[in-house]
Amino acid sequence: MRYNRLARLLHAPKRRQARHILVAPFTFHRPPFTIHGSSCPPCPTLKLADFDYELPRELIAQVPAAARSASRLLHLDGRSGELRDRRFCDLPELVNAGDVLVMNDTRVIKARLIGRKQSGGRAEVMVERVLGHDEILAQIGVNNPPRAGSLLILADAVKATVLERRAELYRLRFEECSDVFALLERHGSVPLPLYIARDAGERDAERYQTIYAREWGAVAAPTAGLHFDDALLAALKARGVVLAWLTLHVGAGTFQPVRSENLDEHRMHSEWYSLPQATVDAVNAARDAGRSVIAVGTTSLRALESAAAADGLHAGSAETRLFIVPGYRFRVVDRLITNFHLPRSTLLMLVSAFAGMDNIRRAYRHAVESRYRFFSYGDAMLIEKQG
Repeated sequence: MRYNRLARLLHAPKRRQARHILVAPFTFHRPPFTIHGSSCPPCPTLKLADFDYELPRELIAQVPAAARSASRLLHLDGRSGELRDRRFCDLPELVNAGDVLVMNDTRVIKARLIGRKQSGGRAEVMVERVLGHDEILAQIGVNNPPRAGSLLILADAVKATVLERRAELYRLRFEECSDVFALLERHGSVPLPLYIARDAGERDAERYQTIYAREWGAVAAPTAGLHFDDALLAALKARGVVLAWLTLHVGAGTFQPVRSENLDEHRMHSEWYSLPQATVDAVNAARDAGRSVIAVGTTSLRALESAAAADGLHAGSAETRLFIVPGYRFRVVDRLITNFHLPRSTLLMLVSAFAGMDNIRRAYRHAVESRYRFFSYGDAMLIEKQG
């Protein structure tokens, strides 16, 4: 199977007949240039094919590791290109007192609802965003697109009215609902990505959630944070590492395929974030002391970089459409903890910008050869910024 077919599947709500269609090997095309450092002179136009790589399907993790911090950790130095195989529980040895670890405390909602149209026919709803106490923005999987005013019966108990269509999404209102989060928790299921070829179970309700998740609103997990457990956080605190928090509600758009071969034409999906003043103060203190700012996950990195301006980092809430590709000049983050990402994805482009395209190419090739586990329930990387 080529990527475009996988991309169509990832973008649609999960359907039973697609559950065993996974990823066939990809080809990693070498780009005609190399990026040196976090900024560069004007570069040739980046192409989607520059971010392809070969991935055997058996390396896509279908279940989490036995223990959160038991995952493997590939340490990449973006300056030297050196690679080291570690365990995630080694992280306290790889950081210093005074470093600040910025973590995304968003909480995954049970965003998947199965039901039918009132007129007949199966319907599947995948929440993209909660809009109010009784409204959501969602993808709807049906044979024929529903019209405004039509009714969906979900989980044999919930009535949802289609209010309008917004491009590929629909605005829905739940009838007699005063708390949409409570409704989803009661009637929804964990929104596992399509490349996990099984139904969500009871264990996923715990493991597809960080242990520090607090703020309801994400429809996909900030997966770099899934590796942390209480013992590891305690060890980091004992090391003198400062833990700081922000919120970015991960949307289903994180799996949205890049449809333009020319990346200049791609428009990033929007995600809401909130950066508290306490985190801004912690980041500024670390930078003033010559310590590292370490983003846990691409979501934390995007929020921090979105809140940065010429006069510094600013607290507050906003929407971000920040699209990071090689050539981007990073203002805040020095080191990044992240999982391995899909071929041709915006997240692979982000880590390529952070570490350098050649470095990421070698790291992913090494990860495949060393049988690392990929994607949401897979292993992790610690990346030092190039330059």
